[in-house]
Amino acid sequence: MKKIKIALFWQILIALVLAVLYGVFLSPTYKLTQKTFSKLEKHQVNTATIQNLASIENIKYDSKSEFKDNLKKTLTSEQYELHSERIVQVTSTKYISWVSWLGDLFMRALKMIIVPLILTSIISGVTNMGSGENLGRLGLKTMAYYTMTSVFAIITGLFFVNLIKPGKGADLGFVSEVEGLSEANESFGSTLLEIIPENFFASLTSGHMLSIIFFAILFGFFITKVSEKPRVMLTDFFNSSFDVMMKITQFIIKFTPLGIFGIVAKVISEQDDIVGLASRLGLYMLVVIMGLAFHGLVTLPLIVKFVGKANPFAHMRAMRNALVTAFSTSSSGATLSLTIDNVRKNSGVSNRISSFTLPLGATVNMDGTALYELVVAMFIAQAYGVEMSIGMQIIAVITALLASIGAAGIPMAGLVMISVVLTAMGLPLEGLGLVLAVDRILDMFRTTINVWSDSCAAVVIAKSEGETLKV
Repeated sequence: MKKIKIALFWQILIALVLAVLYGVFLSPTYKLTQKTFSKLEKHQVNTATIQNLASIENIKYDSKSEFKDNLKKTLTSEQYELHSERIVQVTSTKYISWVSWLGDLFMRALKMIIVPLILTSIISGVTNMGSGENLGRLGLKTMAYYTMTSVFAIITGLFFVNLIKPGKGADLGFVSEVEGLSEANESFGSTLLEIIPENFFASLTSGHMLSIIFFAILFGFFITKVSEKPRVMLTDFFNSSFDVMMKITQFIIKFTPLGIFGIVAKVISEQDDIVGLASRLGLYMLVVIMGLAFHGLVTLPLIVKFVGKANPFAHMRAMRNALVTAFSTSSSGATLSLTIDNVRKNSGVSNRISSFTLPLGATVNMDGTALYELVVAMFIAQAYGVEMSIGMQIIAVITALLASIGAAGIPMAGLVMISVVLTAMGLPLEGLGLVLAVDRILDMFRTTINVWSDSCAAVVIAKSEGETLKV
């Protein structure tokens, strides 16, 4: 009997659908019973708190926010501060934890290979370029492409947000607390300086990508400058190391459907009231998604078609595994290994091009995120009734572009970028609380566009270098 083999893309898609269903129908519920009271006693929750909780015993809550709101009304502020997280943890049903570990394990495996993959791929790519002239030419083309597509993305977002004006009449009472903003701004101020690492090994352990990329390019370049024997030995070593990393990548990729099932089920289960969010922020979400869709389905394919002289839709089919994974994980860095694999094997881009452009793109090229930050800033301006002149909008475009490059590779990069743009436009940073509730959902869409743009860069630059591709 012949075995039926399902393509990886369809496995991922099936896992995605099943995860949504699992997250919707088996999302956590919250109910205080005698059993949970016993558990709380074991966790040393004091008697007075447990007595107060008796008034909401056996009432079932379908969302964490609703349950926590009732805890606030039932407990004193001191009791709530001390015990609320423990009460929520003990009271919630555990259906999601049965599968969420699959996603956690998959993400750990992907993160495990990011740093060695970037290091070996860039050094391998740079050494295979030959001369410094080739490196300079390729670097110039890559940065020109990334700047051009980011500007197009930001202008697209500006067009849609001015056309639809989603912030007019927005509910300013629907605000979430913004945490860590001051730390994020401090990080942004030192980002450019930190590109050059004081301790490269510290950058490796902390995963500071810009420092790793800078050192890898420098190391690869100077390998080409030493005498023949060490040059050949080091080139062969890093080429071989990169091949080994790709083998490990292909092994991890086999478990993508299981990982995505765990990740998406958890994300869906954590959305307390998707219908309520859509009713309050639906127009804003629509503008973001329309802008991203236009950039991803019109602008980038036109660039691939007319600048790269390649078939954009054949390339999109070649990238579908990486794009679905990017959507599910919301991480272009975690998807990098799959992006490199798809670009090389399915689209036919050489290791010389893909190993240089893609790691760099995953760190500094964020078309989807740049578009998103601009829309957020304009939405907040409209919500607060701030009239944006043409000059202020031009400042917003330039700031969003610079922030999308400068804030890359640091923690809370998205928050940094929005805060920088808001500051440049003179808007209140507290306005960020308006959009945080749906940030995780929109992050899935913008990450997909980030990865799609990186892959298009590899194709366009490969064609400009005279390569013959499969697309």
